[in-house]
Amino acid sequence: QTEDFTVVGVGDMSGDVFGNGMLLSEHIRLVAAFDHRHIFIDPNPDAATSYAERRRLFELPRSSWADYNTDLISAGGGVFPRSAKSVTVNAHIREALGLPAGTTKMTPADLMRAILTAPVDLLWNGGIGTYVKSSAESDAAVGDKANDAIRVNGADLRVKVVGEGGNLGATQLGRIEFARDGGRINTDAIDNSAGVDTSDHEVNIKILLNAVVNDGDMTVKQRNTLLAEMTDEVGSMVLRNNYAQNTALANSTAQAPSLLHAQQRFMRRLTREGALDRALEFLPGDRQIRELLNNSRGLTQPELAVLLAYTKITAAEELISTRLPDDPYLMRLLHAYFPKALVEKFPEQIVAHALRREIITTMLVNDTVNTGGATFLHRLREETGASLEEIVRAQLAAREIFGLSAVWDAVEALDNQVPADVQTRIRLHSRRLVERGTRWLLNNRPQPLALADTIDFFQKRVGEIWAQLPTLLRGSDLEWYESILEELVEAGVPEELAGRVAGFSSAFPTLDLVAIADRTDKDPIAVAEVFYDLGDRLRITQLMDRIIELPRADRWQSMARASIREDLYAAHAALTADVLEAGGADASPKERFEAWERQNAAILTRARATLEEIQNSDAFDLANLSVAMRTMRTLLRSRA
Repeated sequence: QTEDFTVVGVGDMSGDVFGNGMLLSEHIRLVAAFDHRHIFIDPNPDAATSYAERRRLFELPRSSWADYNTDLISAGGGVFPRSAKSVTVNAHIREALGLPAGTTKMTPADLMRAILTAPVDLLWNGGIGTYVKSSAESDAAVGDKANDAIRVNGADLRVKVVGEGGNLGATQLGRIEFARDGGRINTDAIDNSAGVDTSDHEVNIKILLNAVVNDGDMTVKQRNTLLAEMTDEVGSMVLRNNYAQNTALANSTAQAPSLLHAQQRFMRRLTREGALDRALEFLPGDRQIRELLNNSRGLTQPELAVLLAYTKITAAEELISTRLPDDPYLMRLLHAYFPKALVEKFPEQIVAHALRREIITTMLVNDTVNTGGATFLHRLREETGASLEEIVRAQLAAREIFGLSAVWDAVEALDNQVPADVQTRIRLHSRRLVERGTRWLLNNRPQPLALADTIDFFQKRVGEIWAQLPTLLRGSDLEWYESILEELVEAGVPEELAGRVAGFSSAFPTLDLVAIADRTDKDPIAVAEVFYDLGDRLRITQLMDRIIELPRADRWQSMARASIREDLYAAHAALTADVLEAGGADASPKERFEAWERQNAAILTRARATLEEIQNSDAFDLANLSVAMRTMRTLLRSRA
């Protein structure tokens, strides 16, 4: 965060959760907070001054809000005991908390409710108790009688974001209600996942070091010293995982309406398998989903968070029993899990770790689901019939082949420099590339993929073609590339990254191009020149645009759309191989096309007429686009 933002909260600076949270940024302007003893109000706080005072309280043993230096509180504020019969409310407090004009006194309970519903940026819960429910829930149903008097409904919150440092600060229905009104909120499990991850790292690191101590290669004192030295690095690692989960949820929220059908099918499958109780998890039933679909709405972020968790849990349970965690290529994930000091000093012990398969599986599932989305594995299973292991292998290979880790790191570095929706669009664009690459690898390479060999075969040559896209693209493909590049640069994205992203749409066919180059023993760039030249001459790109515009209202429409799109890619690749055979050894793409055109003049004339008629249609559906695909296939010479 680079700009000041306003906060209200539950807790005090002596509490680890609230206190640590309120020291994470020097831009926090804490307007009000309460704990079980006091109510703190600073109507117009100075960010720097209040930050320093909060730090002093955090470092003061057993501090409370009563220890806050009231000389540093802005006009009208103060610290009030919760035991008071009433609190005087002045104009400053009324403005800060958005209270009605004429409010002069409030009971402590009413004042705390006003704090929870204040019109600020963030509500930070660092206390114990459930403070937010839904309008449909009774206080008795919440089961936290001590806070009945101050609890509010999700619909009453006026903050932009709720952060749940404490557990059960809101009911799930309360979260959903807040999110439906446009609020940003996860679940407490997501907001607290870094803490759980830290505990997991601590246990796994101690297992490793205890083995070293037992072998006599380290003393207990040396072990404890090393553990302390790694604290900051472990903290950074687990926060990065937490960041990745929140990025995955931001992506899912942006796509929520369009993926609701797939999410419904996934929930049904989990329910049939006995892995999910939708009512228990407050996930919508089929009737509620129909209502959402009718209103073009999707799941809220708290619901998506639950679905994300179930995806990871079930995928990990299935993958651990396969051979995938034993693949030598994935040893890099095991090393990435541990701090650098351990990797450098104890590489052999890491490889021999008792829980190495579990660690690798967890890392792999996190990476796969965070980058692919909660329904990615389910949808690919539906579409391809491939096993979970085969899909995860292919997705990992696609990510590595297209070098997307570097792209995602560069996008992350743009936090607070470009609008968040620009970052989300780039990530979703890259997700489509990976998904298409995964399908191609599943359909065109022997299964299960040999990870190292597959990546080595494609990665360098794909990169070579991608780097030359600005000079290889023609016509509408080039126009699209240049428009995306210009748009991203204007949004503040560095030109090198913008160029990489602008090439996403045209990079997918590079898998076919590398395969053709290998079969024909030709240079990949020469193959690419013919491919993109042919696409422009036959207006294949325009045909692809028509296919992409097809509706995806249900599973079958989605699968039909994907099938016809992949058929067109395959036909384009096969035509490229044909054109490559035409003309002399040193012929240009134009000369090769003209030679191929002469050889196929009659059929090409008829095909062009049909394609032209379809391109000029008033509407496009599976019928006329299927005819277009059949016409494309007639252009392929017999290979008898």
